[in-house]
Amino acid sequence: MPAWLTGLYKELNNQYSDFEFVLVNNNCDLQRIDEAIAPLPEELRKNIFLLNLSAPVNRDNALLAGLDRANGDYAVIFEFDFSNEPGLVTQLWEKSQTGFDIVYLRAPERHLPLTHRLLYRTFYGILQRYSNLRIDPQAHHSRIISRRALNSLLRLRENSHYLKAIYALVGYKTTAIDVKQALLPEPGTSLGAQFRTSLVAITSFTTFLRSILLWIFILSCLVAGVAIFNAIKVRFTNLDIFGAYQQTVSGWAYLVVMISVFFAITCLNLYIMSIYLSNIYSEIKNRPLYIIESVKRY
Repeated sequence: MPAWLTGLYKELNNQYSDFEFVLVNNNCDLQRIDEAIAPLPEELRKNIFLLNLSAPVNRDNALLAGLDRANGDYAVIFEFDFSNEPGLVTQLWEKSQTGFDIVYLRAPERHLPLTHRLLYRTFYGILQRYSNLRIDPQAHHSRIISRRALNSLLRLRENSHYLKAIYALVGYKTTAIDVKQALLPEPGTSLGAQFRTSLVAITSFTTFLRSILLWIFILSCLVAGVAIFNAIKVRFTNLDIFGAYQQTVSGWAYLVVMISVFFAITCLNLYIMSIYLSNIYSEIKNRPLYIIESVKRY
């Protein structure tokens, strides 16, 4: 951290007149943080603001705590992975001055085990297919955010915060800067934790589960239709749909028809209920119906 702060301070002090560092202590030893910051020059230390969280939270919520405290015209999230490239902050700023409110760093690839890569590929595929959000699967957390975009982002107070989806949800002009640093696994995060996070994001930002229930209903109707046709065919011809001989049993055809009909009706009811629950869920979130980027008068 001292090297990260020192490099950033030199870069920012040469380029900007007013800035501060907002550090979020998410379950780290406070004494070790103090020991790391104490030897730094006073002119650097006076720009540091440390937020100590009372209990550990996930990475996105920790980032949100820092963004809540940021009060400048621009806020920059800068990961330790880029501690040896402080000049990227200036590149982010310069890119934002060409008409973009959010500029992020894009990785060339992900360095993950096969199971994690499959999970991420499925997750982002669902997000892109079943939502209107444009989320870059290769995006780093590091980015610069303008004041107006940050204000809109902070209005979306959701308990299931998935920041990359929130960035896409608020809109505003967004672009990326390609870097060589690959995306690495988050330390201390298991595959199970990532799966649960993915499931929360999918249910919060997509219509995937509702679409699955629709396909289950359609498939149940097809299965019920085939079962009913087969039962009636066996009843009158003693041959099933595959041409095999079947011995008719009294009441069997009636039982198959009734089970198939009620199975299809049950799936239809589940689909209808999912629509109501999805609408209620959307209302509870109270997301803004629109976000005005700017107003221009002539």
